[in-house]
Amino acid sequence: MAQPARAHVALCPACRRIRDGYPAGYLTMRGPFLQAHKQEILNVARNQEARAQAEHPLQRIMAIEEQADGVLITTTDPHLARGIGEALYRAYQGVLEFRYTEEGSLLRVRWER
Repeated sequence: MAQPARAHVALCPACRRIRDGYPAGYLTMRGPFLQAHKQEILNVARNQEARAQAEHPLQRIMAIEEQADGVLITTTDPHLARGIGEALYRAYQGVLEFRYTEEGSLLRVRWER
């Protein structure tokens, strides 16, 4: 079916965040356990994303970046960053910290083991 001539094209909020490079959640993972089990831990993150997307399609992982001292995952929604951090803590324990901005629109999560 052809698009009507006057149709308005718009991006969803998650697609705009990805396009603009403006994450709502940051999850930093560090520690020797991460280095020894990196693929398994990244699988937990991807599985958590899939579960979240089943109910909330705008919750997406934007990027997974290797860093010198760990891995940084950025998300389109702060709830996804929190959910991944909580899933890692339930599965592997460790230290889990949350820091919200005053407005509550941005979350920084740190998990280390």
